Amino acid sequence: MNASSNLIEQSLELAAARCADLTPLVYQRLFDEHPETPTMFRSQGSELVKGSMLALTIEAILDFAGQRSGHFRLIACEVVSHDAYGTPRELFIGFFAVIRDTLRDLLGDEWSPEMAQAWDTLLVDIDAFAGIAA
Repeated sequence: MNASSNLIEQSLELAAARCADLTPLVYQRLFDEHPETPTMFRSQGSELVKGSMLALTIEAILDFAGQRSGHFRLIACEVVSHDAYGTPRELFIGFFAVIRDTLRDLLGDEWSPEMAQAWDTLLVDIDAFAGIAA
């Protein structure tokens, strides 16, 4: 997965250069695509929770797509945690696709077919890993 890990990292670096905080973009897309999700967040302190959740997810993505030194295990932990919250598995996995789609839209012409393929492969691998972890 070395080629795709470079492209995953590259896509996140390009996005960071264009946008100081992906959180509002990612969560607006999540809420638009999954109207049931805003009520899953408490009203007070939810901005901090969303920012932290996205940061940890991005760390896990980078590790999963790269060396797998340990941060990727957060995915397995959070599958179980979100199951306990009653979050459907499809929605949990769908959050990763929301991140991908947000990056794609943000990067525009810089989003390459190779980058798209790397993300598609990553999402399939995460889905398989989450299924094993559950």
